[in-house]
Amino acid sequence: MVQPLRVLLIEDDPMVVEVNQSFINMIPGFQVIGALRQGSRAVEEIRYLHPDLVILDIYLPDTNGIQVIQQIRSTALPVDVIAITAAQDSETVQQMLRFGVVDYLIKPFKFERLKQALETYLERRKQLISKEQVDQKDIDQLAVPVIVQEKLKHTELPKGLNLFTLEQVLTCLRQKAIPLTAEEVAELVGVARVTARRYLEYLEKEELIQKEIQYGSVGRPVHRYFLR
Repeated sequence: MVQPLRVLLIEDDPMVVEVNQSFINMIPGFQVIGALRQGSRAVEEIRYLHPDLVILDIYLPDTNGIQVIQQIRSTALPVDVIAITAAQDSETVQQMLRFGVVDYLIKPFKFERLKQALETYLERRKQLISKEQVDQKDIDQLAVPVIVQEKLKHTELPKGLNLFTLEQVLTCLRQKAIPLTAEEVAELVGVARVTARRYLEYLEKEELIQKEIQYGSVGRPVHRYFLR
């Protein structure tokens, strides 16, 4: 029997801890093994509990999440980090990206968004573990965010769009491997249908995805999107 991935929560709000723990334990393949209120004890607790994944808040009573992940990386602990926080300023996001967070969720978030973040993370781990060596195609499939950033590094996103959701939409299309409607993408990513459509239309404009139109005998044609 495959053991679930061990998750450590670093969050100071007991109610948020309870909600996040309930959400995570509902997702197959994951188990919360502990919760920590003080970020200054993160390295000590990680060494003791050996989690696979840390869910990290930015705003903590004794320090902040940026300092916590910096300490984790400086000690070379073999653990991945997902940020779940109310911090939305671009400087914080950039710093967390530099320290290698695998995802960044802004509070409040929908369960579907957390579910997709964890399932994407689990799929990446499985793909890496299943092979002793990887080729460029394997890496490209694992690193959709890298490809997106390279493609868009000289492009300013339209107002209201953000890179994290953009990456999630692309990851969703890659994982399903079949053309999806805006409604299907919205449900999988955990955003409104109109929001999903904006991201899909932008990605099509940037030639990162393609659209096919299905005509039925009645009603409006159905637009489906897929990776190029």
